[in-house]
Amino acid sequence: MNRLNDKVTIITGGARGMGASHARLFVEEGAKVMIADILESEGQALAQELGENAKFIKLDVTKEENWKEAVAVAEGAFGPVNVLVNNAGISVNKSIEETTEEEYRRIIDINQVSVFLGMKAVISSMKKSDGGSIVNISSINGIVGGAIGYTDSKFAVRGMTKAAALGLAHYGIRANSVHPGVIETPMIAQEDSKDVVNDFAKYIPNKRVAKPEEVSSLVLYLASDESSYSTGSEFVVDGGLTAQ
Repeated sequence: MNRLNDKVTIITGGARGMGASHARLFVEEGAKVMIADILESEGQALAQELGENAKFIKLDVTKEENWKEAVAVAEGAFGPVNVLVNNAGISVNKSIEETTEEEYRRIIDINQVSVFLGMKAVISSMKKSDGGSIVNISSINGIVGGAIGYTDSKFAVRGMTKAAALGLAHYGIRANSVHPGVIETPMIAQEDSKDVVNDFAKYIPNKRVAKPEEVSSLVLYLASDESSYSTGSEFVVDGGLTAQ
């Protein structure tokens, strides 16, 4: 269908889970995708699977220099960046009393600081194409409460997205946040999370956990020109969970 025909895209956390789902759909829709992750073997395997319009780059999203390199590699391979999907994230299912400062700072660095660094890094490249779309993956925990650290960072992503949308609109760069509910990904399969998730799924109005592809369809819309008048907004995909 080529809804993203020749759009150069960087997807963080792209080696597996939702990120891999986004990468697959984007390539199907004509995009040229840089799969950015610290998981080298999985990322390289996915890039090989997806063919010539996908490449892998190892990216520590918490490092500004890594981001500069990722943008330069994307430009060298495909041209100026049109789309950034800030998808990388972690969660630790601990109470505030159990969470250490080191754990807290790691969550904030990966979930929050990385989004700032990514947005900052792509601006000059997007300006070369007279605009672009930034899609920041937050969570329903960027709207309602949840685990300490994770909730904090996802609220921040929601706020940063609005600030960036206002600050970058004059460049033709849009920024929106996506707020998934409970999605079938490796993150929720963690031993410290899966029992909680399975119990929680019973309270979702749609009575099920979502597939990553259901989030990818929304991310595709926001990355495409179809959403050209949408910026600074949050888009919820949660099976009705936050409507209760």
